[in-house]
Amino acid sequence: MKRIALGVQYDGTAWNGYQKQPDRQTVQDQLEIALEQFGRVPLSTTCAGRTDTGVHALEQVIHFDTELDRAMASWVRGVNAFLPPSIAVRWASEIPALPGQEFHARFSAFARTYHYVLYNHPVRSPLLVGRAGWTFRPLDVERMHAAAQCLVGTHDFSAFRSSQCQAKTPVKQMHSVTVERRGEAIVFTLRASAFLHHMVRNLIGSLIYVGQGRHDPAWLRDVLDGRDRNDAAPTFMPDGLYLAKIDYDPKWGLPQDATSPLPWF
Repeated sequence: MKRIALGVQYDGTAWNGYQKQPDRQTVQDQLEIALEQFGRVPLSTTCAGRTDTGVHALEQVIHFDTELDRAMASWVRGVNAFLPPSIAVRWASEIPALPGQEFHARFSAFARTYHYVLYNHPVRSPLLVGRAGWTFRPLDVERMHAAAQCLVGTHDFSAFRSSQCQAKTPVKQMHSVTVERRGEAIVFTLRASAFLHHMVRNLIGSLIYVGQGRHDPAWLRDVLDGRDRNDAAPTFMPDGLYLAKIDYDPKWGLPQDATSPLPWF
């Protein structure tokens, strides 16, 4: 039995999130349908992290076990032949057998990186619908970046947690948060051990409040320490959210991009 990992990229606009649903309108459903069509046997997959409706992935990582003998390039080209245009396998890798160790797409990951791309312009762009969030009010990027630094470290992120979140604990380690302007786009990049349900979108909404001048940067620290979801801003739109990178130990030999690529840039 072999364990195969795939790097998967998708535009989440048309899909009801990653995880399988009865209507089969999810990324996982489409991926497993394509795997079965290519391999001629059902193949059950496990992902590094589930994404919500409308959320994209520059590099989702999944694994599955199989007895099929296929070249790695065949897994890429063959599965892609059965996938819709909005989903693609970018790479495939057979996981090496290490004594007493087993690769797991979710549990072997030690960090995740998300980008949120926000179009900051007085007039919305129809070309960016589903690709970027939008706010028409001017935003102070320096204020938002300064406010976000209180998030770095190990904290209880209950104030930014969805009521539907199923995580065992709200305590996560945030490795870094950056906010930078790129022309008319503002890019938020968050890297953490893991994220709670809606955590990134809830943080983006609160950072936008700071950027608009509705609250001082110190307000975000008060919200974080208060651990009350009612104190934070509403959940922001999913359109500009991208799962960018999953970090694993190099011993697994995954052919990942060394950086966390930005969409379009």
